Amino acid sequence: MSGQREPTAATGPASTGRVAAERAVLRLARPYLGRLVGAGLLAAATEFAGLALMATATWLLMSAAGQPPLDRLTVAIVAVRALAISRGVFRYTERLAGHDAVLRMITDVRARVFATLAARRGATHRSGDVLSRLVSDVEAVQDLLLRVLVPASAAAVVGVLAVAVAALISVPAAGALTVGLLVAGVALPALATAVTRRSAAEVAPLRGALATDAIDLTHGAADLAAFGATEGALRAAEQRAHRLARLERRLAATGFAVDAAGVLTAGATAAAVVLAALAADVSGVLVGVLAVGALAAVEVTLALVTAARQWTQLRPGLTRVADLLDAEPQTAPPATGRTDLAGPHELRFVDVTVRYRAGAAPALDGVSLDLPAGRRIAVVGPSGAGKSTLAAVLTGTVRPASGRVTLDGHDLSAYAEEALPRAVGGLLAEAYVFHATVRENLLLGRPAAGEEELTAATAAAGLLDWVQAQPAGWDTVVGEEGGQLSGGQRQRLALARALLAAPAVLVLDEPTEGLDPTAADAVLASALAFTPAGHSVLLITHRLSGLAELDEIVVLDGGRVIQRGRHAELVAAPGWYRDQWLLQTAAERGYLALAP
Repeated sequence: MSGQREPTAATGPASTGRVAAERAVLRLARPYLGRLVGAGLLAAATEFAGLALMATATWLLMSAAGQPPLDRLTVAIVAVRALAISRGVFRYTERLAGHDAVLRMITDVRARVFATLAARRGATHRSGDVLSRLVSDVEAVQDLLLRVLVPASAAAVVGVLAVAVAALISVPAAGALTVGLLVAGVALPALATAVTRRSAAEVAPLRGALATDAIDLTHGAADLAAFGATEGALRAAEQRAHRLARLERRLAATGFAVDAAGVLTAGATAAAVVLAALAADVSGVLVGVLAVGALAAVEVTLALVTAARQWTQLRPGLTRVADLLDAEPQTAPPATGRTDLAGPHELRFVDVTVRYRAGAAPALDGVSLDLPAGRRIAVVGPSGAGKSTLAAVLTGTVRPASGRVTLDGHDLSAYAEEALPRAVGGLLAEAYVFHATVRENLLLGRPAAGEEELTAATAAAGLLDWVQAQPAGWDTVVGEEGGQLSGGQRQRLALARALLAAPAVLVLDEPTEGLDPTAADAVLASALAFTPAGHSVLLITHRLSGLAELDEIVVLDGGRVIQRGRHAELVAAPGWYRDQWLLQTAAERGYLALAP
């Protein structure tokens, strides 16, 4: 399945106003302001060239009907050709400049959204909703610029120029044109916004919910079938799909009605301009020019209606993006002291307590631990004892409520988040395997690694024989989330990547999960032997076999340390460790069945 549901669709500040979403998004456009202004001017030039082309062609045709000398028409003929060519050139250049700026900006926005989602350590997100935010909602930023701001600004500029040119011919006709343009450029956009606002506000959340449904129904098909929930999940998805279809049909119907009103406005404006021009004794040719120019000007101004409709439909997605862009960073600033994370390190836990919710029982309760350079420690205990929480605190993904975690005497939170994995990292719970080749997944651990290093790491993880047996070898595609691998192969691939990364403090959370006991013991021994001298190891495991050579074993239960010592000491002393050791030994020898 796709994970737990977010509490709300928008987790950012609740006070985001009507224009605050656009302002938050457009702040990222400042580095590209010159390109965007250029695109707007080119769009205005394109539309004005089109309007001038219509007016000039009208003058040429009506003048030619009187059969004047050809030299009187030469300038107009050349102008028509020049305007036709320049319109295409301006349009191409405007699209080139606009898309160049917007695609650069979208890269920044998507990176910021991803970073904000990744930095929300305490929040859980459904992957379908995250996908919708990264794709559909971020594309709303692109549409805001290319389909709203640029065409709207161009339409406004061309409308003003059209009125100015009409005033040179006839002031009353310019007045009539102004009224028509105000109706097309102000009244109709306001009407379009009013009639589409409510429906458009529901579209973005519904699309996010449908993306979640799609992932649940595909990735979670087996789980849904096992619990008999497939029919209910399909029914819920169909209801949302039908609701989205109804909303989109309603938006299309209202859009058609507003567009029809725009056509009527264009016709009425042209008629009013003609009447005003005739009343002012304007010559017949210029009356025709004013009529066609009025039609063209209103058509250009009607782009504001489309922009308003687009803006209304984009606002929910823009708000969701703005919530993430405005979110306060949840990571501490880098330390001003030690920044060199290479080499051995000493790690210490001092009375660390972790609570996931206020008032809840602590996941870790006063845990202290010393992990100097070269020391190897195992953390064991029953499920829910706090072992994975300990690893999460160690890698900086969970902050303790009290106590300290220090690396070489510096608080762990003082290190830059992007630099910390070089010192502390490894194989964590639910390590992700990408839909890529074996080589590409491994190189995430160390991008500069050569084939000899890849071979050594996969051999230590017990995966080399499988890789060599594949026709594509290192270029074998493992499938989405490692779907083409067995559970044990997937775990060993993640283990090989962790060993290849070779952080100074290596964390191994259940590295042999999914392997049979014999293979598990062999892989664990090989992984520990592969770890460079001077590097520390924190091993989290349910299996107690293979721990005899470790420097210390810490037993957690209920978030507290209940036992600690070496394997021989703990086996000899009454307690959880000895009881579990006897149970596991008996189960692996076939004397009893050990429940998971």
